[in-house]
Amino acid sequence: MENRIIIFTGPSLHPEEARKILDADYRPPVGRDDILLALMDKPEIIGVIDGVFHQRPAVSHKELLKALESGVKVVGGSSMGALRASELDDMGMIGVGKVYKAYKSGEIESDDDVAVVFNPETKKQHSEALISMNYNFKKACEEGLISQEDLIELNSTAKTIFYPKRTYRSVIMNSNLDTDKKDNLMKYIREKGVDIKREDALLVLKYIKENLMDE
Repeated sequence: MENRIIIFTGPSLHPEEARKILDADYRPPVGRDDILLALMDKPEIIGVIDGVFHQRPAVSHKELLKALESGVKVVGGSSMGALRASELDDMGMIGVGKVYKAYKSGEIESDDDVAVVFNPETKKQHSEALISMNYNFKKACEEGLISQEDLIELNSTAKTIFYPKRTYRSVIMNSNLDTDKKDNLMKYIREKGVDIKREDALLVLKYIKENLMDE
């Protein structure tokens, strides 16, 4: 690697897939003190995509600020990276993607909007992020598959389901939509559904590759 790059990722973008795009040191979702440990390896760039929320304390603002003060370029997006970037961009952290913009604008505020449960060994995601659900339901509404009232109902239902159990099937089947709408919406999600967090994770890698590699 021309620059030493450390990326924290997991369910949003599997390290094996990410490595095909950007040569870097890929580490599991970031938690408290992981940035401090990363700084011991003297990186030039740190990318924060995924992070832990409930398994152990989340990555702190203080350690990210220490990285920035040390001259490390820190880029965040997709999940925990987007949340922390929205809070620290005034201090030099770089935020990219839809999730970052949603946090920055106040459209979303809670870590619940991006929280998912995943297998720590395989990084396979077992639930869906609320922000991706809201996006796809809105698109389905725009295409006429569901009404505005249905959209409100779906988003409300999704919010009431605890994030480890939040899947498209659990939300749609627990809603008050009629059977035909449920079936059509499930088909739409399978064929046209977009994973916002994955797209933003790819943007983090793209930003680093195109904007920071030659500096």
